[in-house]
Amino acid sequence: MADSPESLKLAVALISQLRSRAHKAYLVGGCVRDRLLGTEPKDFDIATDATPSQIANYFPGALMVGAHFGVALVKEGAAQVEVATFRSEGAYSDARRPDEVRFETEPSLDAQRRDFTINGLMGDPLSGEILDYVGGRADLASKTVRAIGDATRRFSEDHLRMLRAVRFAARLSFQIESETAEAISQQAELVTTVSAERVRGELVRILTEGGARRGVELLDELGLLAHLLPEVQAFHGVEQPPEFHPEGDVWTHVMLMLEKMGPASESLALGVLLHDVGKPGTFRRADRIRFDGHAEVGAGMARNLLERLRFSKDEVERVTALVANHMKFKDVRQMRASTLKRFLRMEHFDEHLALHRLDCLASNGRSDSYDFVSGRLAELGAEALHPPRLLSGRDLIAAGYTPGPSFSRVLEAVETAQLEGEIHTREEAMEIAKRALAR
Repeated sequence: MADSPESLKLAVALISQLRSRAHKAYLVGGCVRDRLLGTEPKDFDIATDATPSQIANYFPGALMVGAHFGVALVKEGAAQVEVATFRSEGAYSDARRPDEVRFETEPSLDAQRRDFTINGLMGDPLSGEILDYVGGRADLASKTVRAIGDATRRFSEDHLRMLRAVRFAARLSFQIESETAEAISQQAELVTTVSAERVRGELVRILTEGGARRGVELLDELGLLAHLLPEVQAFHGVEQPPEFHPEGDVWTHVMLMLEKMGPASESLALGVLLHDVGKPGTFRRADRIRFDGHAEVGAGMARNLLERLRFSKDEVERVTALVANHMKFKDVRQMRASTLKRFLRMEHFDEHLALHRLDCLASNGRSDSYDFVSGRLAELGAEALHPPRLLSGRDLIAAGYTPGPSFSRVLEAVETAQLEGEIHTREEAMEIAKRALAR
């Protein structure tokens, strides 16, 4: 079983220290689940009957990241482990945090307040013993995501748990138990009350942790997608021209892309999900089914959606660029040399190319534009795409010209000639600039 050695080593050391002081202490939650599944845990958490003040006393360098909840973060080098006091919880009046927290001495009470049975397991890393008070091992064996206790109550306590259920089911290739799924469907509208930042975090995890297609399909089946991303839910039933998209409607196309995507960056995954978001609104029948301007319309829609979910400005620009430019690949063979080079040197072009490849794989399978672009990238190299500048604004000022809006147009014309291979020296560049400025 592969583990993060530094964090596991620290967790074992902390458990040993707590037990040397006569405390109960166990690994808890996702790290126990992942170790039982044979995968490497991302984090290690410890639950103990030691009180917050005792934890702070035992580990003087610990950071009390959740003092009200009895949670401390212990760091050692690159490793870090959360240590939390066993607790039970009262009502959640804000649908996010409990109004009352009671520190407990029994691990069984701590397990009962957690979200899903597969996350309610505790483990002893020294003996290998597993404490299972909620039926988590049976659900791991049957590949089931099941809420602990009353499912409706679990989701009313924290509405984000509905998205977490989808994430675990998608990532682990598990099913959601029927009563748990029904409770989500009945309360799906409540996902709109969750903060944009928390929704964003879960959505990104659903798209990037594995099983992205299944994750989005579950969001749809459970009624969450219509409230969370109505622009994506609108893909259903939007026909496409069969000569280009024999796979079917826009929904089927995007789901196939998500299925073929594999591990991906946050921006590429969002680009795949949203690249055709403009199609429902631009659908029309003429000589064939057409989506005139859907890339431009989609870019605006994607920007609004991403800003609604509070993505960073950089991420909004990066994903919007993917949506806005994804149709340009069909024209690469007809582009002038300068236009093609500017296209190929776009920031994060590797993601643009990856998106285009998936677009082809999930439609008619034709890869001629992809092959052409890949070949030109290999032939041209970095210097041909980013040649040393022949002329600058300072050169124009030194030649006696007054700065103004014309400078940018002139310098662009000079660079175009350079990219076309028409000029190679500063003198040739200055001649182009002088003629342009004279006009």
